[in-house]
Amino acid sequence: MPPYSVGPEIIAFYSETIDESDRLSTSADGVLEMVRTQELLRRHLPGAPARIIDIGAGPGAHARWLVEDGYAVDLVDPVPRHVEEATAAGFRSMIGDARALTADDDTYDVALVLGPLYHLIDRADRIRALREAARVVRPGGTVAAAAIGRYASLFEHVATTRLAIGAVQDAVADVLASGIHEAGRKGFTSAYFHTGEGLHGEMCEAGLRTPVVYGVEGPAWSALKAAEQHSGDGLAGSKLFDAALAAARLAEPHPELLTASSHMLAVATVP
Repeated sequence: MPPYSVGPEIIAFYSETIDESDRLSTSADGVLEMVRTQELLRRHLPGAPARIIDIGAGPGAHARWLVEDGYAVDLVDPVPRHVEEATAAGFRSMIGDARALTADDDTYDVALVLGPLYHLIDRADRIRALREAARVVRPGGTVAAAAIGRYASLFEHVATTRLAIGAVQDAVADVLASGIHEAGRKGFTSAYFHTGEGLHGEMCEAGLRTPVVYGVEGPAWSALKAAEQHSGDGLAGSKLFDAALAAARLAEPHPELLTASSHMLAVATVP
């Protein structure tokens, strides 16, 4: 058994509070995250068929399109509900911890770490997870890791108007100062919010080469979220969605806009 355990509050959040199976398909900002993650990853993935390990895969939102693209994908997740849903959908999924993978060295061409860094509060644990991802990937292969941007909660709570609540202001202020969202505060579970420099530094410390960090949703995602929230209309595929997508693409060459995105994606090579 892995020598680590995921906090019970994290398991409970994904088992009882949020349905991860539809997060990237039902809201406009979720669809924006999916579209941008797909286009960024496709720039770096080797040709199919290649072997991919999707670590922290959830119910398989990304595995679905990767399999459709012709890749062989193995899923690992610490949440039993996610593994059950992914298995029922026909994916190869198993319970596991990003910090102690059971796969052999040099097994895969690509490792995706698109969720674990969100909930590993200690830097040492994040480095350990990235090193594990690198260990199971052959030399010259790719590790791609996602992180929540340091300012995501600030933008989100303006979009939802919850920033007018004193307790929410206090929680956001703590995230801005430390990057840490503590368990027990409403709206999310235990989480770490990265700066761009911090994510880049962790990839380097894990021994990965030439990491590139992208802003995923770009600087207009919260405007899209606010419009959808307060109009009651689904805006995925709307003109506003198209404009937000264009903004994300235009923002890419500008490092000062990096953490205006809700999420960041770092892509690096295994030495």
